[in-house]
Amino acid sequence: MPATIRDVARASGVHISTVSRAFSAPHLVNPETRSRVLACAERLGYRPNRAARALITGRTHNVGLIVADIANPFFPPLIKAAESQARHRDYHVFVADTNEDPAAEEELVHALAKQVDGVLLCSPRMSNSLIEQLSREVPLVLINRQVAGLPAVMMDNGQGARSAIDHLLALGHRDLALLGGPRGSWTNREIRRSAVAAARAGGADLTVLGPNPPTESGGSALAEQVHRCGATAVLAYNDLMAIGLIEGLDALGIRVPQDVSVVGIDDIALSRLTRPKLTTVATPAAAAGRTAVDMLLQRDATTRAGRGAGRGGPGDDRRTTAQVMLQTELVIRDSTGPGPAVESHRAAAGGPDRQRTTPTANAVVAP
Repeated sequence: MPATIRDVARASGVHISTVSRAFSAPHLVNPETRSRVLACAERLGYRPNRAARALITGRTHNVGLIVADIANPFFPPLIKAAESQARHRDYHVFVADTNEDPAAEEELVHALAKQVDGVLLCSPRMSNSLIEQLSREVPLVLINRQVAGLPAVMMDNGQGARSAIDHLLALGHRDLALLGGPRGSWTNREIRRSAVAAARAGGADLTVLGPNPPTESGGSALAEQVHRCGATAVLAYNDLMAIGLIEGLDALGIRVPQDVSVVGIDDIALSRLTRPKLTTVATPAAAAGRTAVDMLLQRDATTRAGRGAGRGGPGDDRRTTAQVMLQTELVIRDSTGPGPAVESHRAAAGGPDRQRTTPTANAVVAP
């Protein structure tokens, strides 16, 4: 027969309410007493009933994590890091996939609102006004999305796009293309804004192709357009599109990087396994997952502290609204090479190509 809370109380010599607080409100229990209670619980194999604890504390110790596409290799490291961080804080994570559908995002937030203490919205496609409205129903922390007044963890893809364009300019490319991502993506807008500005500053032409599905097939389908626009170098919204583009160009007999250089964004595991290995902008997905969990739990604690002090009603705005920007890094591999003007100059000079790439700021050359 499973051990009960009464068994733990009897074994540790305390009242049942003390055992309950040792699990639900440890800061209210003397540290020595709590250690004794937990040791007895462990020895007896006692596990607190989460549902019963939720009725008492009003906290489920569950967190919702909604992602745009769980099949995208960018998301699993983020999910695993968030789950590990939440488990360390005695929380469980419910993961849901929207398949890039903003209507599904809204439905999932409504469905999870009563079952979790808060929701992490990763790369949401909903409008800012709808996200703000949903934040009044359940605490939200955004990942890769910026909405005024709401806590968010963002990856600096704008800086990453600038680094990628600067790298291509340093290689001598002047006819560039950008493969845009999905409609409604905040990240896509940041990448486009920064890439356009960097190309203009470098005196290069940039053709924007999109919006597009952020998938391998989405990238492959754009190979013909890239060829027609005359671009000698391409920045893709993500690695999946970049890998798909390389496959599509190969089918047309166009070599990478000899004819066209390609850069992705994310640095997923596949980027190191393709041939050629993909030059890409590494994004700190795992760090974003951990930071978002900490931010959500801090927000929950702040809100509850306000309620305990007589605040926290509908008009209370004592919320954690921090917005954290995590840095990205350009990783130079084999899919980028000298532009045609540089190649022509080298051929005319009769010299070998001794340095394939010119690293830019915030860049590393990977083996």
